[in-house]
Amino acid sequence: MAKLYVVGIGPGGREHMTYKAVEVIKKCDVIVGYTPYIEYLGDLVEGKELFSTGMKGEIERCKAAIKIVKKGKDTAIISTGDAGLYGMAGPILELAEGIEVEIVPGVTAAFSAAAELGAPIMHDYASISLSDLLTPWEVIENRIEKAAEADFIITIYNPKSKGRKYHLEKAIGKIRSHRSGKAPVGIVKNSGRGEREITITTLDEIDYDKVDMLCVLIIGNSNTYLKDGYIVTPRGYNII
Repeated sequence: MAKLYVVGIGPGGREHMTYKAVEVIKKCDVIVGYTPYIEYLGDLVEGKELFSTGMKGEIERCKAAIKIVKKGKDTAIISTGDAGLYGMAGPILELAEGIEVEIVPGVTAAFSAAAELGAPIMHDYASISLSDLLTPWEVIENRIEKAAEADFIITIYNPKSKGRKYHLEKAIGKIRSHRSGKAPVGIVKNSGRGEREITITTLDEIDYDKVDMLCVLIIGNSNTYLKDGYIVTPRGYNII
């Protein structure tokens, strides 16, 4: 019986894919995904049947993958990062009937960016997407407010788009009301890929013009600090 694999391919570079993700991609007959994500796989997709769509084609891709598996072909539907975080794992499990599904985890952009910045996520943190396509902005604002009030490290996905030019500034305003303007902020564009750009700044000094949908932001908590060019959040160990 054919199987549907929901695969997190990491932030985009081959070196950040798990061994299992690579092996699953190699064994599958068909690869389904957002067009740029399939391109990240390079020669791993050579000789395979491909099904891709552009933006906002998530459900179309999920339905296509399920249909292909029912025809007897092992299929991988891919997401960047981890398929269970803003990816295809949820929709597939909601839609799938009568097929076997396996979720293959991947390295999230938050963890990839954190490694590039140092150790900013060493304590409790919240992951929040600013995209309001599927979640009302009022809900997002409330989550930001609560996370900031609770002193969580905050990772922001989808910070800015053509249709959401000022959402990030509004979000930072909410955070700023509970946190020092000197709190460290790491901004990583194209994390895990060759064209990566890293900026370390503070809440007060964010250059909003340089932030886009390819960026992830990590905002430190009240104890986060800079050391030797790295962002560090203490876990609470007694460092001698």
